[in-house]
Amino acid sequence: MQLKSYLTNAIIWLKLPLLFNYVDNAMKNQHLPEPVTAADRVLLEIQRAIVEGEIAAGSKISEPELAKRFDLSRAPLREALARLERCHLIERTPNAGARVVKLSVAGLVSLYQLRETLEGMACRLAATQMTDEEIAEVQQLLDQHLSTQRVREGESYYQEAGDVDFHYRVIQGSKNPYLINILCDELYYLVRMYRVQMGMNGPRVSRAFDEHKAIINAIANRDGELAELLMRRHIGASRINIEKHLSIKGKDHGTST
Repeated sequence: MQLKSYLTNAIIWLKLPLLFNYVDNAMKNQHLPEPVTAADRVLLEIQRAIVEGEIAAGSKISEPELAKRFDLSRAPLREALARLERCHLIERTPNAGARVVKLSVAGLVSLYQLRETLEGMACRLAATQMTDEEIAEVQQLLDQHLSTQRVREGESYYQEAGDVDFHYRVIQGSKNPYLINILCDELYYLVRMYRVQMGMNGPRVSRAFDEHKAIINAIANRDGELAELLMRRHIGASRINIEKHLSIKGKDHGTST
């Protein structure tokens, strides 16, 4: 009986890291199984709602309302909110509680300055680290984007999170765990919030797609210097486009961005 108890406890301890890391992995691959805990489930649901604007940027987080909406007790809800704070989707202010992060020009510039540098570096590394098969898969992914969306018409270029996102795949291709942690975990969904709400439709989408093609071609040619340069220019152009959207939105609402 003691041996059986020991083995049972050992198995539980071996499984705990898998449970703790589940949501981080879910953020990186949309094809994982269903969430294993209530906190995991509500995290993914609130995260999606924030990124897509269903829960508005800048809005106050009401724990009682969220607990009722997701049929969840306070403990797992607070765990989920703490994780959302760590990935910068919500922020807490003393004596004011938690709010969804605001989309602002200042926030965009700070975020995209970092993104431009780090994703550029990821591209340079990907040019030497990605296998020919991995590069071919990204090229096929872009072909799928073109065939399933109205990119050429300049209407929409929506990319789901995870392994069907061009940027995500290139970052993974860098094979650098620190870059991957920062760009595919800590900052990924904040970047997606700007991209989804401000940058995935309109006349720029066709140019953005062509820029993706040029980047993966440079990687395929093992030209890391060119790949980095093209990615930095691509993210810079995206920032300017989103900044215009934010400025127009601010004028429409009579507020400063």
